[in-house]
Amino acid sequence: MKSKLLIVEDEKALRETLAYNLTNEGYEVEICADGISALEVARKTSFDLIMLDIMLPGMDGFEVCRVLRTEMNTPILMLTARDDEIDRVVGLEVGADDYIVKPFSMRELIARVKAMLRRVRIMREEATIIQTPEPSSKEILQFGDLAIDTIRREVRMRNKNLELQPKEYELLYFLAINRGRAMSRDKILEDVWGWDYVGESRTVDVHIRWLRQKIETDPANPARLVTVRGSGYRFEG
Repeated sequence: MKSKLLIVEDEKALRETLAYNLTNEGYEVEICADGISALEVARKTSFDLIMLDIMLPGMDGFEVCRVLRTEMNTPILMLTARDDEIDRVVGLEVGADDYIVKPFSMRELIARVKAMLRRVRIMREEATIIQTPEPSSKEILQFGDLAIDTIRREVRMRNKNLELQPKEYELLYFLAINRGRAMSRDKILEDVWGWDYVGESRTVDVHIRWLRQKIETDPANPARLVTVRGSGYRFEG
């Protein structure tokens, strides 16, 4: 079955070029020229990946991404015309999974698309594993008032379920099973995002920040997700 992509780009020439090349790669492609119509299309059709430009008429890409992330977990690749760090950080903070800076080569774009879709396929295959109704104690990782249910892929804190994005869960799980060990950003990217991930380590920092907001009593002074200076992060439980 062909993967379905939604391209949201207001520049006609680029929009058509992207659609042409990705169609030739074997993907089923739909296109939109503005944020409002993109939301309408995304709500009516299930896509495997959404490519979203930042500078859009009516509603910019940041706002579109923010709305989409509250309604669905479809991977989002942001397209930005500027290499400003703030654009990349804001994009990740509102829920984008990756970004690419214009001008980009079509080869790099296709590589990113393939890598993101490969991760989606693996996650879906994992989700098809039969889950037991009531997990045993071995399937629960307990750290004080924080519990990680490895079967249901749920996290509870003080007996309340936390709303985690799939990648947040995977990151927390990876650090938790390596409790007490310092993990470099490169190692985290390799094990959580995959060896073929073509983004940068800043992605790890942003996701750590999100997790701290959810599992730390004082996110500014984390006790669970500890920064290891010059290396990466360590989970203390």
